[in-house]
Amino acid sequence: QKVPVATVGTTLYDDKGEPWKIKKGKIRGEVSNGMICAEDELGLGESHDGIMILEEDLKPGTPLAKIFEVEDDYVFEIGLTPNRADAMSHMGTARDLRAGLIQSGVHPEFITPSTSSFRIDNRTQKISVQVLNNEKAPRYCGITLSGLTVKESPAWIQNRLKAIGLTPKNNIVDITNYVLHELGQPLHAFDLAKIAGKQINVKTVAAGTKFTTLDGIERELHEEDLMICDAEKPMCIAGVFGGEHSGVTEETTSIFLESAYFDPVNIRKTAKRHALNTDASFRFERGIDPNITEYALIRAVLLIQECAGGEVTSDVVDFYPKKIEDHQVVLNFDRAEKLIGEAIPKETIKSILSSLDIKINNITESGIGMTIPAYRNDVTREVDVIEEILRVYGYNKIQFKSKLNASVSKSSRFADHKIQQVTGTLLASLGFNEILNNSLTSPVYASLNDAFKEDYNVTMLNPLSTDLSVMRQSLLFSGLEVVAFNSNRRQPDLKLFEFGKSYHNFPGGREEYKHLTLLLSGKQNAENWFQQQQNTTFFDLKGSVEAVLSRLGIAQWKVKPVKDTQFSEGLEYTVQKKQVVSFGLVSKAIRKHFDIEQEVLFADFNWDTILDLVQQNSIKFVPIPKNPAVRRDFALLLDQDVTFDQIYQEAFMVEKKLLQNVALFDVYEGKNLPEGKKSYAVSFTLQDEHKTLTDKEIDKIMNKLQQRFEKSLNAELR
Repeated sequence: QKVPVATVGTTLYDDKGEPWKIKKGKIRGEVSNGMICAEDELGLGESHDGIMILEEDLKPGTPLAKIFEVEDDYVFEIGLTPNRADAMSHMGTARDLRAGLIQSGVHPEFITPSTSSFRIDNRTQKISVQVLNNEKAPRYCGITLSGLTVKESPAWIQNRLKAIGLTPKNNIVDITNYVLHELGQPLHAFDLAKIAGKQINVKTVAAGTKFTTLDGIERELHEEDLMICDAEKPMCIAGVFGGEHSGVTEETTSIFLESAYFDPVNIRKTAKRHALNTDASFRFERGIDPNITEYALIRAVLLIQECAGGEVTSDVVDFYPKKIEDHQVVLNFDRAEKLIGEAIPKETIKSILSSLDIKINNITESGIGMTIPAYRNDVTREVDVIEEILRVYGYNKIQFKSKLNASVSKSSRFADHKIQQVTGTLLASLGFNEILNNSLTSPVYASLNDAFKEDYNVTMLNPLSTDLSVMRQSLLFSGLEVVAFNSNRRQPDLKLFEFGKSYHNFPGGREEYKHLTLLLSGKQNAENWFQQQQNTTFFDLKGSVEAVLSRLGIAQWKVKPVKDTQFSEGLEYTVQKKQVVSFGLVSKAIRKHFDIEQEVLFADFNWDTILDLVQQNSIKFVPIPKNPAVRRDFALLLDQDVTFDQIYQEAFMVEKKLLQNVALFDVYEGKNLPEGKKSYAVSFTLQDEHKTLTDKEIDKIMNKLQQRFEKSLNAELR
């Protein structure tokens, strides 16, 4: 037997890539001057079953590098962005490299493998191909070869595959992998003898169909999975993974070789569904060159004939009903200069585009019209072309300017769904749960409130039932149904919110309005050992209402009592004379209709008005105050009908510049006060952004406030 021997001083590498050196030693008392090696120890395979056996006619002492034609080579690891599917091959990388070299003054010739020697030997193994879903398979090519010998690939193919981290299998599989990495076109070889009916059907199959893939795992197919089938069964998940029983083995003598362009979106979904990530799916889901399919097929055929013998025994089948055309883009020179930051000479731009195989259709003083190859699916817009120009030209060539120009565009209108998301997140953080009710409701509800009229109901032509025969005029009643449902199931403590619409059949026409509603009922806190349970109050709802308005940047609302019979007591907030929200305690009469005994608090935001106000918001940046704020308090004796809002408004009418805040922190009604009177403890915060206020300045402002309250509100200082 002839075997490989690593002599003393030879450096080998373990399976982790760590080097170790052969040293002279003794084994069982005998001097060892080297080591007989297995395949894996030499990096020539994965087998460690025994020593590697060489051909008998080799001369002892022949260097192993000469036997296996080992060559020194360079391996470049290239980090590609996901959009550069065109560069996921040696040819694609070479194409980009050529463009860069041309700009450096080197003009290399770009040579692609020749396929001029391809010929059809006979047509004895014709095969029928039907593509039954051309949306998922826009192009499908195939050909048959017979008289093949499946064996190990030649050393040059094995070495090249190993250099890029692939393990050689056999000559047929190795060549499909070789062409995949050379040209970027995935291929698949089927054992022709295993194709029932000599028929290929590209189609989807019924959901739940069982299919065993090459890894031996039985998978359940989805109805959207594209499959390569024969006359009886699926053979391959198209563009993703082959089947267990249709692949090439050592006994294979005839094959059907497939080259196709599959829909990227469908391949991505299929690969994700089955948790499969293969070299083929990786490329298909990013989009390969649809116009290289036949060329790659013929390239592989010639390599197979070179390495496995055989004959071409059918015509090339090429299903391509609608060619995927190159696309047109127009580049404006001024736009390019603005984005890049400086003007690149027009001839340089033209040279760069031509070096990237972009065809120049016409060129004028203002711009260039061009045709982008179909394989560049990442270049579809003018800005994409500018990026390509700058990438090849070199970012390092762009000079830094002494002045930075920038434009700030006007903010676009806020999207309704984004504002809803912000508001919903806030309410969820406050302990609210979102509900979604049916817009169909009972016509009876319109009679429960004077604000609604039965004539204003939008009535369904074919209602499912009487209780679902009209569109709701308010979100209150469907919300109360939820409160009643939960209360009857011993879930009385509720904090709910809903986004929805109300519908009205007014004499002038039908109208729809958007709303946000809040519902509170039951206890405000869960039962625990350190805190007594308390019922939800009007002020809990008021705090939630104001939290929503503050979060959306809506301020300076005016407050007045609500005039709506759906509330036994409540408030209405207006901004710019538009009603923003009304809220309060739901009347007993309405609660009685739903058999709800506990108090229910309800808030109804006019969402259309909210959206209009949010659009008007502008961001204003102010420095953090450097000077301290000063607080002064008044205890005011007031008539019972005086509200805090009146105090608030009067205070800011007196002092608009230095008064920062007015807050009510105590209310007293009872003993030691005259009849019809109450006491409010109110704080006033003063601050000057330019200096620290003196006592004299503060007293002057407080005296003005006192005089104003005494005159306008009949107030007295206690």
